[in-house]
Amino acid sequence: MCGIAGAIGAIDPTIERAVGAMMDAEVHRGPDDSGTYRTGGSRGVIFGFRRLAILDLTSDGHQPMVDPRSGSAIVFNGEIYNYLALKRELEGAGTTFRSKSDTEVLLQGFAHWGNGVLGKLRGMYGFAAYDPASRQVLLARDRLGIKPLYYAEVQRPDGKVLLFASELRAVLATGLIPRHLDPDGLATYLWNGFVIGPATAVRGVSLLPPGGWMTVSIDHPTAKPARYWSMGPRSPLPEAQAVAKLEHELLTAVRQHLASDVPLGVFLSGGVDSSAVASLAVRAGSRNVKTFHIGFDEAGFDESSYARRVSNALSTEHAEYRLTQARFVDDLENALSSIDQPTFDGINNYFVSRVVRDAGFTVALAGTGGDELFGGYKSFRDLPRSRGFVKALGLLPAALLDEVSRFAVRLKFGRAGEVPPQVRWGKLRDVLSTSGDLLSMYQVSYGLYTREFLAEMADPRVLGRAPEGLPPALYEALASTSRRTTALSAISVFELSLFIGERLLRDTDWASMAPSLEVRVPLLDHEVVEAVQRVPDAARFLPLGSKALLRKLAMPTLDPTIFDRPKAGFVLPIEVWAKDRLAPQLESLFADRVLLESVGLEPAAVQRLWRTFRSGAPGIYWSRIWAPFVLLHWCQKHRVELG
Repeated sequence: MCGIAGAIGAIDPTIERAVGAMMDAEVHRGPDDSGTYRTGGSRGVIFGFRRLAILDLTSDGHQPMVDPRSGSAIVFNGEIYNYLALKRELEGAGTTFRSKSDTEVLLQGFAHWGNGVLGKLRGMYGFAAYDPASRQVLLARDRLGIKPLYYAEVQRPDGKVLLFASELRAVLATGLIPRHLDPDGLATYLWNGFVIGPATAVRGVSLLPPGGWMTVSIDHPTAKPARYWSMGPRSPLPEAQAVAKLEHELLTAVRQHLASDVPLGVFLSGGVDSSAVASLAVRAGSRNVKTFHIGFDEAGFDESSYARRVSNALSTEHAEYRLTQARFVDDLENALSSIDQPTFDGINNYFVSRVVRDAGFTVALAGTGGDELFGGYKSFRDLPRSRGFVKALGLLPAALLDEVSRFAVRLKFGRAGEVPPQVRWGKLRDVLSTSGDLLSMYQVSYGLYTREFLAEMADPRVLGRAPEGLPPALYEALASTSRRTTALSAISVFELSLFIGERLLRDTDWASMAPSLEVRVPLLDHEVVEAVQRVPDAARFLPLGSKALLRKLAMPTLDPTIFDRPKAGFVLPIEVWAKDRLAPQLESLFADRVLLESVGLEPAAVQRLWRTFRSGAPGIYWSRIWAPFVLLHWCQKHRVELG
C-alpha cells in the first residue's frame, strides 16, 4: 500500500518539481521508503513513489521498479492477491524473479502480457506502467475502485503533460491546477454528500473510473479512459452450483487477503459482515486471528458486547478500544485535514484507523460489502415494495399529490422546524414524482435533501448539472442495468456502484492512509462479487435483510442469536457531539457569509438548517448539517471556490 505520482509528456524543471510536490503531499501514504524514475529527453515520464511496506520488507520491494530486460518501469499502489499464482505462470514461461514482492510480479506480467495483464489480476490497485518500446504508459485502477487514481492534463510551453497521483490533494499541491470547484462535482456532492466521478471537487482533475484504464502516449499525452470490467448484472447459475462457487471464492479471497509480513488484524464490529470475515479467516487456517473493536461511551452506539461474543465463539485474540467525545474533538482538525475530497462520511473510518494503527497494526481486514451484495439494507425491501404504490399515485394531478404529501409528512412528524424534514418520509413528494422509476426512487430516497430545500440552498447554476444527483452518463448506465435485471439485483448494483464505489471505498482509502494503515476488503474481491451475482435472487437475498446466505457460508457454527437485533451499522455519535462540544466550530463556519457564497451556498438557507438541527426539530439528521460543514472546511483549507 503506497502513494504514487507522476507526469507523462513534456518534462521540464517545473514538472519535475511538481512530481516532487505530489510525493511530499503523499508522505503519509508511504513513510517507509520513497523513490523516483525519469526517462531521458524533454518528452518522457517521471514516476514518484511513497512506500508502506507490507510484503517483502527488504529493499527488493523498492519502487519505482524497472525491468532490466524490457526496460519497462512501474509505480504501483495496492496489493495483487493472486501474485503467487501469476508468478508461477510467468516462471513457467521462462521469467526469473529477484524479489518476493507482488510489484515485481505485476511488472513482469506487464512486460510479458502487455495491457492483457489487467484481465489476470485479483487485487486492489492503482498503477502506472511504462513501456519504452511503444512510448506509452498504462494507467489502471482495480475493478471495484478500492484504490483511487486521479489525473489532470496541463499545458506547458513545450507541450501537454498528464499528471497523475493517488490523491486529489497531491495534484493540487503541484500549483499547476487552478483552485476552482468543479460545478459537476459540486452538484453531485450537494445531492449525495459525496462527489461522484469522473468529475472531482476541483475543475480540471478527473478520477479514473473503477475497472478503468487508459494508455497515454508520451508524445501525445491525452486522457481517453475506458473500462475493462463492469459491475454486472450477470446471468444466474443453477443454485447449488452458484452457491458452491461462491463459498470457494469467499474462502479463497480471505485466505489471500491474510498475506502480510507485518501485523494484521480483523475489524470486528459484532455485526454480520465483519463477523463473517473473522470467521472465514479462522476457517482459512490462519492461526491466532487477531480481532479488534472500537466502542463508545454512548450506550446507544456501543456494540462491544456483541463483538466480544463473536470473538469468544471464534477463539480470536481480541482487543477493545474506546473512542471518547473528548478524543474526537481534540483530533477532529487532523481528521478533517485528511479528507481528500469533500464527503459527509469517512470520519468514522479515520478514527478507527488511527486507533488501530496506534495499537500496532499495519493491515486491517474489514467486512465492507456484505450489505450491498446480500441485501442487508432497507432499500432492498422498501423500494420494490413501494414501487407499485408510487406508480399508482403518480397518476394523480400534481396539486393533489402535493396535498397528499404535505398531509402525510405532518402526520408522520408533527410540527416541523424552520426547515421541513429532510429524511425519506419528508421527501415523499419527490418520491412520488419519480413515477416508480427504480433508479430515481433510489436517488431521491438516499439524497440528503428535498428538491425544494436543495433549490433554496444551492446556486441554481450548479444544480441543473446533475438533476438526479448523478452524471448523465452514469445515470443512463445504471438505468440500463435496472431495465435488464430484477429489482433486487439492480438495487445491489446501485449500492455497489454508488455507495461503495463512489463513497465508502474512497473514504476508506484516505481515512486509513492518513495514519498509514492498509485496509483490505475481501468481500469486495471481484471474483466474490461475480460469484454472488451468479446466485439466483431467492437464495441470494431472501429473507430480505437477514444476509442468510452469507451467514450460512461464512459462519455456519456461530450462534445465530448473536445477530438477532436491529441493524446498527458502524457510525460515530456525531448526532450527539455536534450539539455539544462541536457546536461552536459548526456555528462559526455557518455564520461566514462570504465563505458560504464562495462555494455556491445560500447563507440564509444554511443557517436555517443549522438552527433547525440544533433545536431538535424532526427529520434533520446529523448528515444534513455535516455535509455543508465539511464542504466549507475543505474549501477554506484548500482555498478552493467556484470560478
